[in-house]
Amino acid sequence: MLLASGHTAEALQGEELEHQFRESDVVVMTWPKCGTTWMQEIVWTMRNNPDLDNPQAMVPTHNRVPFLELDILLNSQNIPPLGEDSELMKAFRYRCPHKDPKDGILMQITEVSPDPRTIKTHLPFSLLNPHLLDTAKVIYVARNPKDVVVSYHHHSRLIKFHDFSSSLDQFVQYFVDDDLVFGPYWMHLKEAWEKREHPNLHFVNYEDLKQNNMVEMRKINEFLGTNLTEEQLQKVAKYTNFSEMKTREETQSDPKKTIVFNTDIVTSSGGFYRKGKAGDWKEHLTPEMEAKIDQWTQQKTKDLGSSFRFSS
Repeated sequence: MLLASGHTAEALQGEELEHQFRESDVVVMTWPKCGTTWMQEIVWTMRNNPDLDNPQAMVPTHNRVPFLELDILLNSQNIPPLGEDSELMKAFRYRCPHKDPKDGILMQITEVSPDPRTIKTHLPFSLLNPHLLDTAKVIYVARNPKDVVVSYHHHSRLIKFHDFSSSLDQFVQYFVDDDLVFGPYWMHLKEAWEKREHPNLHFVNYEDLKQNNMVEMRKINEFLGTNLTEEQLQKVAKYTNFSEMKTREETQSDPKKTIVFNTDIVTSSGGFYRKGKAGDWKEHLTPEMEAKIDQWTQQKTKDLGSSFRFSS
């Protein structure tokens, strides 16, 4: 596994994350750059802020929705150790008094977070508690691999955890070689697809959410049992669209930006919220890169069957 200094694929895959889930939990599960933050905000808003009057909504998304395995990335050699004055450490000290951060900052924050919890993970089912689906609900989001590659390349240059500096062409090669953080996308996807009939799993295509937003929002509302009215769903849809989320992110004062973000990349290529488009790959991939990903898709996802599609 490349792009996370000091880590290997085996480090992520060595053992299951034996976190104890609760019946009221909703886990947003994705491979990186498949619409994770968007779905986090949709789920949290539906469950906690359907009338857009919850003051906690002004807190950055990553503080309301714990990133379950972030402790692994916080050990990266590419960022300095968290100081006591950092946003995350302050949150830890407030929520977990008398606890030792060496036992996992995010894991312990997740454990003490009040119900109903919305939790984010990029880990596949095989690395999580085997009883996850028997206990909690999971929303899985899949995305066209061409857009995933382009977005993940930007992300890996932007985020200091990864500290990637090579070309998109090299990144495409790592992707088709299954040599990126969080392991092969196709295996991650296959594990979720095989469980798609489980009543506690809702499978979403990013492209469908972009093209038929209200249709997909109604499906999510039904799956979560939030019973929102059409007016509330319209509010949530507008509040969680890309431009609204990007504007909020840009106006929030967040110290993590200078600690975690490569400011040169922010200036030259954009920040965490870049475009959020379906089909943006057409502006970035050469025909040779596209052919590599097409071949990968045909070989690796053929077992998913004709009913599965990445694009609408």
